[in-house]
Amino acid sequence: MSVKQEVEDFYDSYVANQKNIGVSIRHRQIFKNLKSIGLKNNSNVLEIGCGIGTVSSLIVSAIPNGYFLGCDISPKSIELAGKFNPQKNAKFLVTDMSDFQSDQKFDFVVFPDVLEHIPAEQHSNLFKNIAAACKPKAKVLINIPEPNSLNWTRKHTPEKLQIIDQSLSMQDLLNNSYPHGFHVQSIEPYSIHTNVPNYLKIILERNPEVLDLHYKSKISKLIQNIKVRFF
Repeated sequence: MSVKQEVEDFYDSYVANQKNIGVSIRHRQIFKNLKSIGLKNNSNVLEIGCGIGTVSSLIVSAIPNGYFLGCDISPKSIELAGKFNPQKNAKFLVTDMSDFQSDQKFDFVVFPDVLEHIPAEQHSNLFKNIAAACKPKAKVLINIPEPNSLNWTRKHTPEKLQIIDQSLSMQDLLNNSYPHGFHVQSIEPYSIHTNVPNYLKIILERNPEVLDLHYKSKISKLIQNIKVRFF
């Protein structure tokens, strides 16, 4: 059996667990983070690793005049996601993203705790395929486990891990995304139900070209210098 088939089978069997959890605080936080970076009611959104469509349901409801495409390797998950989100502007596709193509161009791409479950050696091709489907200023929202927190889970409660559960380094993320035109806007650790940060919110932007660069006036620079020295 191929690794791809093993992963597909794992997430087909993971459907029941997703149904039991439903829309969680983590899903709502991911949606909140997406709104904070500019989601509008006419945005086009690509969600990678949509599962049964829990985060999807929050996004689709917020973009009545936009377009949504949810992707997942699990056919059973996609079947449920379509039933859970019957809106006409929402589509769902079974794919591992290795040969992903889309005629539609997207304003936002969302990874809701899925990048750590995709083999790292596939990430460069993944970002290449995503870049081809993005608008020039598209933003990518990546939610992943904080690496040290995931390492703790791996050591102390390994039964909670999924079939592939990597602790991703930021250097690898940059190496795989930058060549395809994505630049980091921010990396922010945060906590859900733990005493230390156990998740990272990462924002990438596609082709953030500088169109105008000029220096501040002498007065503006003086005020800035005073603030740095005394405040």
